[in-house]
Amino acid sequence: MPASIILSNLSLSTPDGRSLFSNLDLTFGAERTGLVGRNGVGKTTLLASISGEHRPPAGHVAVTGSVGLLRQDVQLSAGATVADLFGARDQLALLRQAERGEASADDLAEVDWTLEARLQVALARLGFDLAPETELERLSGGQITRVRLAALVFAEPDFLLLDEPTNNLDRDGRKAVIDLLAAWRGGAIIVSHDRNLLEAMDAIVELTSLGATRYGGNWSRYREQKAVELAAVRHDLAHAERRLFEIDGKAQEAAEKKARKDSGGRKKRAKGDMPRILAGAREDRSEDTGGKTAQIAERQRAEALQAVDEARRRVEILQPLSVKLPVTGLPAGREVLWLDGVSAGYRPEQPVLRDLSFAVVGPERVALVGPNGSGKTTLLKLIAGELRPLSGTLRVRPDFALFDQKVSLLDPAISILDNFRRLNPKAGANECHAALARFMFRADAALQAAGSLSGGQMFRAGLACVLGGSSPPSLLILDEPTNHLDIESIEAVEAGLMAYDGALLVVSHDEAFLQAIGVTRRLDLAAKVLRTHGGIV
Repeated sequence: MPASIILSNLSLSTPDGRSLFSNLDLTFGAERTGLVGRNGVGKTTLLASISGEHRPPAGHVAVTGSVGLLRQDVQLSAGATVADLFGARDQLALLRQAERGEASADDLAEVDWTLEARLQVALARLGFDLAPETELERLSGGQITRVRLAALVFAEPDFLLLDEPTNNLDRDGRKAVIDLLAAWRGGAIIVSHDRNLLEAMDAIVELTSLGATRYGGNWSRYREQKAVELAAVRHDLAHAERRLFEIDGKAQEAAEKKARKDSGGRKKRAKGDMPRILAGAREDRSEDTGGKTAQIAERQRAEALQAVDEARRRVEILQPLSVKLPVTGLPAGREVLWLDGVSAGYRPEQPVLRDLSFAVVGPERVALVGPNGSGKTTLLKLIAGELRPLSGTLRVRPDFALFDQKVSLLDPAISILDNFRRLNPKAGANECHAALARFMFRADAALQAAGSLSGGQMFRAGLACVLGGSSPPSLLILDEPTNHLDIESIEAVEAGLMAYDGALLVVSHDEAFLQAIGVTRRLDLAAKVLRTHGGIV
């Protein structure tokens, strides 16, 4: 029987009871499906429901075949090794015992002599040549993600359920994931905002508060169909608003006509030109006719209002997010960041960065690039003051903001609005709400506790609190800013950063993002060179 996943009348909600969607019907087969949608819409929860880790409050999930789930974040135990991720620690220990000639006859019967070779083949598919005993603490977060994916494929499930598989991966890692999925012949459901990865999909399923819609083809084909949808919905909205305007106009015209007629009748009765019985009958007929006309008009208006509300809701879902930022006024020649002969690391005898020198002057846009483990995070900690140089000199303007991947600048215990007030103490109530609304935190949405937000919502809230104020920082440092943003938010942030007139220092492996924000220089920490427009400075 072919492997399949069938969702019937499925409803999902957040832990605090907020409904995500209801009556969802979807079927997945042996194809690669990209699952997209705005942050907080329920993509990760849907994967957890399919894998059996989350019990939906209503509906049914039917899975024919086996599934393997790659979560975004996994806590690893101390001393864990590559073999542990494959669930092969005991088998590998038995193999090593047999290789040393220390296994009993019973043990030898249980030895899998092909184990290490099969592990190496699985790792090689993700671009690794690692010993199974390698401790995970020696690997970067991106490398661990690739090993976890290799272990998942090693188990040969019928369906891969991947939650943001390219997050934290360098360029080689992203290519390895894309190549792996290109060769995958089972089913795969992939939550991702990686536009290059989504180009390799067979279908795209979009989740919104209205439900799910399936689009055949890859990301480019999906965007084409979405553009057609948005144009159609805008047309429907314009038609609905025009219909409402016409109904209101006719109702007003009818009311004025009735008022003139009633006024004329009252004048005739006052003059005694009309018998009382006839006047009373006409008045009754007028009231009866006016009441029926009013009921019809009210029903038509209610229907027109509903059509307008539905069209506006669809436009809001389809309409890209827009972000506008205040100006910093940073002069072109002002030094923002300066490093001279800096070495840094966590052990003096083994620095991660050696003799690094570079500067950011004026509103430059510099990307920190290099493979996982080359020292990008170390450099950011150095600039933020969390780490002191082992040698050399560092200067940085005090009005900078660092967005790490956990958005640590936000207090998770208080609301988004209270975080904005904390970071912008001089802002008035109207300024607070207006700034948050620009980042789609309107009304009650601004009252959510920061700690209850999804990763993408958290990053957007951080941008709102730091960049939404009247005096944004002159230097903005972003550590993998697209990792937890949905694609619409990424594109909105790209547009916002293009309009930002301060300096940017960005760690990102998302090449489309770097190009979209107008990066002019790249500091390659692996090659220890600074490149501008493709050349070396």
